[in-house]
Amino acid sequence: MPLNLLQQYNALLDIDALEEPERIDSLMGIFKRDFVEHTNRFRQKIILPTLQDGKLTLKTLFEHLITTAENKSLHRVYDPERARRLHWIRFHLAEKNSQTLYVFSVQDKKAIRTYLYDYWESYVIVLEPRGKNRYYLLTAYYVKGRNRNKIWKKWCRKLSSVY
Repeated sequence: MPLNLLQQYNALLDIDALEEPERIDSLMGIFKRDFVEHTNRFRQKIILPTLQDGKLTLKTLFEHLITTAENKSLHRVYDPERARRLHWIRFHLAEKNSQTLYVFSVQDKKAIRTYLYDYWESYVIVLEPRGKNRYYLLTAYYVKGRNRNKIWKKWCRKLSSVY
């Protein structure tokens, strides 16, 4: 379990053999290290957890980073592909591998979203710009199947600048 704290990009976390309580503890250790004990920034803007009912909540962010919505419902289920890559977020926010990282903003249905898409690793981070100096971290996930086409369609309608 503590070995996962030593994993670096682009290794995957070793969580498949763990029972659910141990898996959650291991993931929570990484989450605390990367999001509670560390202030994240992207291009000088601070990264905050997603708002829920007007409140910043780390619990909601943690859930969105290791689960996915089931059948477009509000119910979320554990997603091992997301969870194995939890420690990749900080790496990408720091733009350490800019050769394979596409950064772009798109006007989505609800708001402008900024995407950090690592096409080599098929991984995307979704941020929502708020004001001049902050982002909300909405989610991050492994891109597979039809989602690759969705990301490329977003890339094709990207805005002229990154927000």
